[in-house]
Amino acid sequence: MMFILLAIFGIGYAAIAFENSIKINKTASALITGVLCWTVFIFFTSNKSDVNELLLTHLGDISGILFFLLGAMTIVELIDAHDGFEILTHYISQTEKRKLIWIVGFITFFLSAILDNLTTTIVMVSLLRKLIKHKEDRLLFIGIVVISANAGGAWTPIGDVTTTMLWIGGQISTANIMLKLFLPSMVCLIVPLLAVSFQLRGKVERAELKPKNNVSILPRNKQITILILGIIVLILVPVFKTYTHLPPFMGMLLGVGVMWVVTEIMHKPHENIERKYLTLANALHKIDISSILFFLGILMAITALESAGILSTVAMWLSETIGNISVIVMSIGLSSAIVDNVPLIAATQGMYNLAQNPMDSYLWEFLAYCAGTGGSILIIGSAAGVAAMGMEKIDFFWYIKKISWLALIGYFAGAFVYMGIEKLFY
Repeated sequence: MMFILLAIFGIGYAAIAFENSIKINKTASALITGVLCWTVFIFFTSNKSDVNELLLTHLGDISGILFFLLGAMTIVELIDAHDGFEILTHYISQTEKRKLIWIVGFITFFLSAILDNLTTTIVMVSLLRKLIKHKEDRLLFIGIVVISANAGGAWTPIGDVTTTMLWIGGQISTANIMLKLFLPSMVCLIVPLLAVSFQLRGKVERAELKPKNNVSILPRNKQITILILGIIVLILVPVFKTYTHLPPFMGMLLGVGVMWVVTEIMHKPHENIERKYLTLANALHKIDISSILFFLGILMAITALESAGILSTVAMWLSETIGNISVIVMSIGLSSAIVDNVPLIAATQGMYNLAQNPMDSYLWEFLAYCAGTGGSILIIGSAAGVAAMGMEKIDFFWYIKKISWLALIGYFAGAFVYMGIEKLFY
């Protein structure tokens, strides 16, 4: 069974990677791969009801991620419909490529720590559409956004799903993870920025600011209102989770509902034609459902491998074969570029207990860094990358050629900084 599952996953992964060559949309490949993996799993399992219950359990977790993504994308589209990002672009006046990429990188890094890497990527991709007209220039900046978002999300408990899982599981504490991982995460960003700065020449051309859907430009106070409200809603999602202990998607859906009410009231006096383009209902129509379904297919395939015990087997093999904990954790981080880091973290949490590795120990802190930043090496290795891929139709091999090596040197640089700090000061 394991061989068949790995073969299906490998073929599906190849189909996604070679999307442009085979002329088959990656979403179709991902959905087929996900369903076939679960079909093989249940076919070779005697207790069918247990498999169905397991699938529904995983689907609940996957749905939470998808609804979170859907809500975040809707809010961003609503801000965009109200020209909210034009305000941000107004204050970012820099057009020189070398300076602009540093500004974008640091904004993404700190925003990701406050929100999360997924939401931040969605916001920054939308912002870059306003800042940079030509797609070939914009894609390089978006690649840096993916690296920055994952690096920024690694050093706070709410910045990345992997650190959130370790935080909830009692493996890390808030103050300690922020203290110990800030510098390695910053190095993970700075090294790629330094490397890419040597490639950049000239200035970017700004996109033309046009009213959305031929609707007259809104008054600045309404643009600011929707922008601020949208950012507040996104920031309050982790706060909502902390105080209610409900999943993050619940806070996101509450925010969507609040913004829906506010925009309905705000545009009540307007003509029906103008209201049509400014309501949240219209923003929902603009969401790229294809990218949502792609995410669904990928996560279904990964959970099938996890349920079959393949990921745990790989993790145990690493422990027995390699032995060195630093090499194992770095290998897990590199694996997260290929396999989703959520099941990898779950498998690692099952391998090592808190009795042998207590809260804030070397293993858990280094794992938070490696799993959080390793996903940047491939475009499908993180939620941030998948979101960027869906929004800008980024080619898999373009990312490998232009961005992967930057993410890789940043990953190793930050890892060596963390190990060096641990050896010298702890």
